[in-house]
Amino acid sequence: MNSSETVHLNGAQIILKMLERHGVKHVFGLPGETTLGWYKEWREHSDIEYVLTRDERTASYAAEAYAKITGRPCVLEAPSPGVTHCTPGMTEAYLSSVPIIYFSSDIPINQDKKHGLTGIDQTALYHSISKESFVLTNAKEIPFLIRRAFRVATSGRPAPVHIRVPINIFHEEAEIDDLYAEPEYSQYPAHRPVADHSKIRAAIDILLAAKKPAIVSGQGGLISKASEVLLELAELVQIPVGTTTPGKGTIPENHPLALRVVGGRGGMAYSNNYVRDADTIFFVGTNTDSAATDHWKLYGDPKSKTFLHLDIAEAHIGNNYPVKIGMVGDARASLEYMVALVKAEHPNLDRPKVNLNPIKTTALNKVFNSNIEMPDGTVSPVKLSQALDEMLPANAIVTSEPGVSAIYPSALLTIKEAGRRYITNYSMGALGYSVPAALGAAYANDGPVISFTGDGSFGFVMGDMETIKRSGKNVTVILTRNDTFGWIRGEAILLDDVDEPWSTDFGAVDYIKLAEAFGFQTARITAEEQIKDVLGAALSHSGASFIEMMVPSQDKIVPFVPNWVQAAKAKNLPYFE
Repeated sequence: MNSSETVHLNGAQIILKMLERHGVKHVFGLPGETTLGWYKEWREHSDIEYVLTRDERTASYAAEAYAKITGRPCVLEAPSPGVTHCTPGMTEAYLSSVPIIYFSSDIPINQDKKHGLTGIDQTALYHSISKESFVLTNAKEIPFLIRRAFRVATSGRPAPVHIRVPINIFHEEAEIDDLYAEPEYSQYPAHRPVADHSKIRAAIDILLAAKKPAIVSGQGGLISKASEVLLELAELVQIPVGTTTPGKGTIPENHPLALRVVGGRGGMAYSNNYVRDADTIFFVGTNTDSAATDHWKLYGDPKSKTFLHLDIAEAHIGNNYPVKIGMVGDARASLEYMVALVKAEHPNLDRPKVNLNPIKTTALNKVFNSNIEMPDGTVSPVKLSQALDEMLPANAIVTSEPGVSAIYPSALLTIKEAGRRYITNYSMGALGYSVPAALGAAYANDGPVISFTGDGSFGFVMGDMETIKRSGKNVTVILTRNDTFGWIRGEAILLDDVDEPWSTDFGAVDYIKLAEAFGFQTARITAEEQIKDVLGAALSHSGASFIEMMVPSQDKIVPFVPNWVQAAKAKNLPYFE
């Protein structure tokens, strides 16, 4: 139908048709009584694929990852009994500027005041972690509100939108004459405002005058798809580019100007030292949070250098560092204008060439060849990351989460082609992210997906191993196991100087048997020489694979965390930096 036709539909049908018109291909969720009216119409009238998970939290993280990889807002769905379970993924998406359209079904309006089962104020619950949270009160308003949801989610700083659907709305019928989508809001960013032109010119002057400038790109560079123009600017002016951990891959990490990751979660000593010694820092698409800045100590005395900041979110600019020039705008569009000005107004620009590859190679080889002796029964996570880096196909995606499972690949994997090939949840940092993120990434990408998880995190999401197996996707879960909440153990021993932390260790589990019960191809790495063969078998397997490897806890072998490394040096403990 065209937008001028009038049709008679019920609420469930209207929702489905509006999602189809916005190009939605997948919805992640879990069924409940309050959504049965939607499913009936879905089964009969729509080809949108419903990805059934075993936990609403899993669905929320999978939706967040799917939206990251596709560059399109992802639809999440949950019933009223599980409405609270989606808060982890929605919070991560909100803080990471990732658009999710979240439909939560509900008992009839005001039935919660009668203490109807599962009734809470869903709108109030999601108000603080959504860009907007609203209620469908009649079927006729559905097209308008869904258009608004996509528009709000994908414009400005992208973020989730929550839509509350009382059960009766699915059955309510209405005459609809505005059944159309606004196609530009089916992807993000929907609009690309260019920052103030005079400020861009001023920023160019500062960058050209700087003696040792550096660009630090957060995941805003990836969200904006600014990789190509960011690299063009870097090459024109010969400015090194570092990224935050969530921004990893904004430019190819083997490029001569790539510093790779900086900060407190995977930044190596050479890259952190480089930005500390820089006289000018140009922030692009980063909120300068604690993880990316080593608790705001990364750049030394902020009065000793000049800061420039470009971001779509005006609240981020100058929030933690005094900026000389603050620019509010889309990263890609603003950098395109910056490049055009540099070319037009400095046609004979001749900058000394910068090549960071030798110092990167030296730093990486120092780690790869360190041969630090591992505690009995453990295998080096460095060797695992090194082998995977050599074998990883170009179309692969790696997911990871806080803890030992993320720090090593964040530092050591080399993203050779720019783009979202490595995703983490370092905005909120909750456990249990990587496995459901791998599920979402697998539906968003044709290549293999590798999920780095720890046993602390894995305990949150074991049930959705069944979902991964059922999907038939090429997903390899790598469990780096140490039978402890290692990050907390490391913090307590290294920074709080306790001899034995309280309540961090847990009992051993035969994870191989568990994975086999779910139908995974399984392997256990017990020696360094097994790593390549085991990884090769997993990557070549078209279905679900599971690998377990015992690794030392963070207090035994200290990873790339600057304040931990300082403590390790003082305590004479082995460390990587």
